[in-house]
Amino acid sequence: MSDELKESNRQNLGTRRIPKLPEPRFPDATVAIQNIIAPRSPDAVDVLLVNPPSPDGAIWIRSQHRVGRRTRENMIWPQVSLAQMAALLHPRYKVAVIDAIAERMGWKEFEEKVRKAQPKYYLTQVTAPTLTNDMYGCFLAKSIGAKTLAMGTHVTPMARQTLEPYPTLDFVLRGEPELTLAELIDTLEGLPTEGNNLKMLQEADPTWQPIPPDVPVTEKLARIKGLVWRRGDEIVMNPDRMFVKNLDDLPIPMHHLLPLQAYRMPMIKGPYTFIVTSRGCTAGCKYCIKHVSYQNSYRIRSPENIMEELWTLNKLGIHNIHMYADLFTLNRDQVVGMCNLIIKEGLKIKWTCNSRVDYVDEEELQLMAKAGCWFISWGIESGNEMILKRAHKGYRMEQAHKALAWAKKAGINNWGYFIIGLPGETVETIRDTINLSKKLPLDLALFHIAAPYPGTPFFFEVVENGWFRKGTRWEEVDMDRSTVLDYGNLKAEDLEYWQRRAFREWALRPGPIMTFFKMFNNRAAFKSALEVGLSHLGWAKGGG
Repeated sequence: MSDELKESNRQNLGTRRIPKLPEPRFPDATVAIQNIIAPRSPDAVDVLLVNPPSPDGAIWIRSQHRVGRRTRENMIWPQVSLAQMAALLHPRYKVAVIDAIAERMGWKEFEEKVRKAQPKYYLTQVTAPTLTNDMYGCFLAKSIGAKTLAMGTHVTPMARQTLEPYPTLDFVLRGEPELTLAELIDTLEGLPTEGNNLKMLQEADPTWQPIPPDVPVTEKLARIKGLVWRRGDEIVMNPDRMFVKNLDDLPIPMHHLLPLQAYRMPMIKGPYTFIVTSRGCTAGCKYCIKHVSYQNSYRIRSPENIMEELWTLNKLGIHNIHMYADLFTLNRDQVVGMCNLIIKEGLKIKWTCNSRVDYVDEEELQLMAKAGCWFISWGIESGNEMILKRAHKGYRMEQAHKALAWAKKAGINNWGYFIIGLPGETVETIRDTINLSKKLPLDLALFHIAAPYPGTPFFFEVVENGWFRKGTRWEEVDMDRSTVLDYGNLKAEDLEYWQRRAFREWALRPGPIMTFFKMFNNRAAFKSALEVGLSHLGWAKGGG
């Protein structure tokens, strides 16, 4: 092209009218695809209750009223709290439970199951160490149109701090979640609360009134106690809900929805599960998560009500039970009544429980053994009375020796739990704890590092004194993985060292070694005990 022609073209472009850009009208396929989207399948459920996969393939413990952590005891934690809430919603709503931990389910399989279930509502367990991981499940559920709900001891004191960074989470059920869940689902479905749920609501809170149907949804949500929710960009925290007044009013958990055959516990051959015998505790241990779950409340189930659930599990083929409570032996009349009924009705079960050393007597322990109790986990915590007093544990050392000797005499095995790193801890007080563990008649001892879980008095003490390690993230608040504590005299690395050393000193002695060798007669028990030991020493996958 000649230079003259190029110049002519440039001049023409300068005078040519350039058409105005059209207003954008991007296509919307919403209406077009409505008729081709697959309808809800026969497998679809109203409410899906989940224990989501772990972040690392390890076995994690999540529970309504406990803290989240990796298990060092090689326990697969029965999701009885999910079965309890399923029973609360059934039969008005179609419910299902997914326990991804028990079924060793990865995220791909979990997603397939969630999509197949097509839930309208997705309720998840949430813990501090698995928070980001757990919220991924909410993202999946939200992507298929479900409303997402979370519960547990992390979101109760940290509801706003959880909702703000995770927009895929719609609701938090603070505190005891059952009645809040029932009222929320009824409200969103436009149904009146009725039957036993209505009775429990009215007994728990005499001021409670049903919400008229013509009230706007946002106003209805604002009236549901215990709920934290979104009103546009605002996070609304409703008043706290009162506790269930009578635990016998709760329906028997729908255990058959759980993968019962997958639940395992050290020293037990075959499956086991939990029975929640009470909620709360009158003791005031500053580190205990009961301060978040149940505060100062204490409620028990009647022995007759417990027996009804025991027979239900018996029919399902479960004969190993852990009596799950903040403190099982707190009410002697309940324990004695249950044991007498087990003996009277000829129920053949083996069961375990927890206790404090100052809440048992010799006669009671003998009756427990006769009724099938064969293992007690004792919260011993420290071998130094000053540490115990400061932590509001407060028993006397001679009580530990007496209680464990009584249990051993009755034929009950002793499992001791100890805590390294409570406030005031020194190398000398740690040595007191190690020395006590060696003197007690223990079949197994485990040593944890103190963990300041959000909402506990210990947590606020750590914050006030600046004992949190710099750069701490909630995912690190796992007493079986590491520690978030840095005291002036004991750094995080020191606490981890003494935790491992404490177990090593206790375990590598003739007595414990002989105990392990005796278990050769029970291959499963020996294997589980060995795995517990190796993990506690940090010599196995999952060790801290």
